[in-house]
Amino acid sequence: MSAIAILNARLLDPATDYDGPGAVLVEDGRITEVVHGGGAVAPAGVMAIDADGLCLSPGLIDIRVKTGEPGAEPRETLKSASLSAASGGVTTIVIQPDTDPAIDDPAMIDFILRRGAALGLVNVRTAGAATKARDGVHMAEIGLMDEAGALYFTDVDRVIANTRTLQRVMSYAAAFNALVSCRPADPWLSEGAVATSGELATRLGLAGVPAIAERIQLERDLALVEQTGARFLVDQISTEGALETLARARAKGLEVSASVSINHLCFNEIDIGDYRTFYRLDPPLRPESDRQALIEAVRDGLIDAITSAHAPAPAEDKRRPFAEATPGAVGLETLLPAALTLHHEDGLELLDILRPLTQGPATLLGLEAGVLATGAPADLILFDPGAPVVVDADALKSKSKNSPFDGRRLQGRVLLTVVGGRIVHDAR
Repeated sequence: MSAIAILNARLLDPATDYDGPGAVLVEDGRITEVVHGGGAVAPAGVMAIDADGLCLSPGLIDIRVKTGEPGAEPRETLKSASLSAASGGVTTIVIQPDTDPAIDDPAMIDFILRRGAALGLVNVRTAGAATKARDGVHMAEIGLMDEAGALYFTDVDRVIANTRTLQRVMSYAAAFNALVSCRPADPWLSEGAVATSGELATRLGLAGVPAIAERIQLERDLALVEQTGARFLVDQISTEGALETLARARAKGLEVSASVSINHLCFNEIDIGDYRTFYRLDPPLRPESDRQALIEAVRDGLIDAITSAHAPAPAEDKRRPFAEATPGAVGLETLLPAALTLHHEDGLELLDILRPLTQGPATLLGLEAGVLATGAPADLILFDPGAPVVVDADALKSKSKNSPFDGRRLQGRVLLTVVGGRIVHDAR
């Protein structure tokens, strides 16, 4: 691999809290030198890139990405998801195991890792299913999948309602310090719901789920965490009440982390409007008070990971009555500019926004990435945080175009994406 020197950059490194001028030298897929301050020059024979004062940070790590491969390739393939990620500055994606067949054994883990590596684009990793075929009853081969390279274990959008099964999963995972993740949603209160209970859902005639359904399920899950000693990730936390429960668990010393989707940081239930199905999400969009609580949780460091919650759906699955439309939205290419709205509109510091997009998920999953340091993988992005962007869903590299940001004016453009020292996206 050729060596690259990125000079005259504004370095943003959440791992060291450094925000200032500097340069980074890359060779053989690794960072070989990080220079703080100005005046750095490229060594002889090294390709020099003048950042001209733009932001250089670790590449984004998205721990919740759905694809259609295997089983539903017209929706999304690993290649199209990887191209989308590279375009959006996401250098590592973690595939969700709700494929067909489910990623619930070591052979499926190996298939995803080999297929992703062969593409030569971004780092493709995967989670494993917590139960066989995600049936919520029979525990999957967690130990063997962990050895094969699964980063954590989840049944994705399906709640493991059987408490005994989840207890077994957590107890077994705790034996080798594996991470378990669950969506907190009481399955009985949530059944059939497509919106959050309240005046809006009632006026629109939509089946609603009370916000307390998230806290009720989280209380159960955390009781099992306390009993088993498992490492636990709260998947897509979305309500203020659940945040309070999470904070209490942290205060008790439980090893609990949480992710939030970018959609719940940027939208509220009003965005549903007149049954706009691109805003049909799971969990559903919440009131503005919940959105503001989530933003403050990012500011305070209570949230460990911001995810795109990338869930591709073809047009025929979205052009339906709201209650019948497939939930979910694509988000890999809009993740960074959407997250930067927290800086431009809500006053969060860039480092506080980038931390749950880089260092936070890297630490959570035990990855080397997420830091600008000598010896770290050369997974980097160069971006202009103030560059205007008008999202055009038809121009997205994803095979599906179900973006709730379609037509929205954002700020923040990824100009260069480097993965393992290779330039995989260049929009300069």
